[in-house]
Amino acid sequence: MFGRMKRRTPMENWPIAAHGRPLRVEALDVADAVLLDAHVRPNRSLRGPAFIALMVAIAVISFTAGLAFLLIGAWPVMGFFGLDLLIVWLAFRLNYRDGRRLERIHITPDAIHVLRRWPTGYETLYRLQPAWTRVELDHEDEPDVQARLTSMGRHLVVGSVLSPRERRDLAAAIREALEKSRRHSPRLAQESGGAA
Repeated sequence: MFGRMKRRTPMENWPIAAHGRPLRVEALDVADAVLLDAHVRPNRSLRGPAFIALMVAIAVISFTAGLAFLLIGAWPVMGFFGLDLLIVWLAFRLNYRDGRRLERIHITPDAIHVLRRWPTGYETLYRLQPAWTRVELDHEDEPDVQARLTSMGRHLVVGSVLSPRERRDLAAAIREALEKSRRHSPRLAQESGGAA
């Protein structure tokens, strides 16, 4: 009657630790006890020669079709075929620009750093405490699966540019790194109870 109700996913609400253009974060360059250093980039196809071949094929088809219309007297159509080629080229340029996004997940026994670099060069850094952070998968058996880092009511979505299978793999790698960090972290001595 009411259809299938969607589960509500908490929005990302983790506070930004630092932001700028670009950030120089020395903590991410330290090689001591790095448990995970994942670089997440959007998938992009048609690099280099394949892109050039596609543009040449579209140009040849557009020119041939435009020439045919020119010969039958419909000369204004020729310009629209050129505009078509320009729009396809512009769409690919914007797509490649968006492909420069980067999300770096850096886990050590002491801290989790998530650095996001946008195509403009602007960067944001999130810091999380590994001892209190867990990985959750929303909609795990569905195509819109999302991996989230969760701690004390705060959430940070990671790997959103990846395919569903890659998101599951990233969540498993983060989960394994968090387990290692908990094994490496020093245990606090527990107070003994009893009467004085």
